[in-house]
Amino acid sequence: MSRRDKINYYLDIADTVSQRGTCLRRNYGAIIVQNDQIIATGYVGAPRSRKNCSDLGYCIREKLQVPRGERYELCRSVHAEANAIINAPRVDMIGATLYLSGRDAKTHEYIPDAMCCSMCKRMIINAGISTVIVRINEDEFRNVNVESEWIGHDESLEGTFGY
Repeated sequence: MSRRDKINYYLDIADTVSQRGTCLRRNYGAIIVQNDQIIATGYVGAPRSRKNCSDLGYCIREKLQVPRGERYELCRSVHAEANAIINAPRVDMIGATLYLSGRDAKTHEYIPDAMCCSMCKRMIINAGISTVIVRINEDEFRNVNVESEWIGHDESLEGTFGY
């Protein structure tokens, strides 16, 4: 029997978490892991006690034809990364790894160019998370070293946000 490698094991869990998402466009799942222990999970959904897009039956960004990566202030949802960070104590996140898996809500295909938005990047930096691993497909992923890629390369100074 072949055993699943540890990174894809955690990405599989993040993918399962994404299935709780309520976005009509894209569903992401995030888990934060420290010392081989899951600290917190998060998925895309409206703030507690507010209606989700899946409950309303429409996405305002989709209705307005807002392109991916733009006008997040119109969105009802809190991103998976943000929800995971909200649910974890900061002391447990320092030096941790965040695993992120995203799928298109309609096709259920992996989002091969998935990446954290600029707001989530800032939260990840502030939380003290050192590595982000993003699923590309069933077996491939991208590693992001937060210190060198997001802190050392400050996109907000250049006006480019990597969408």
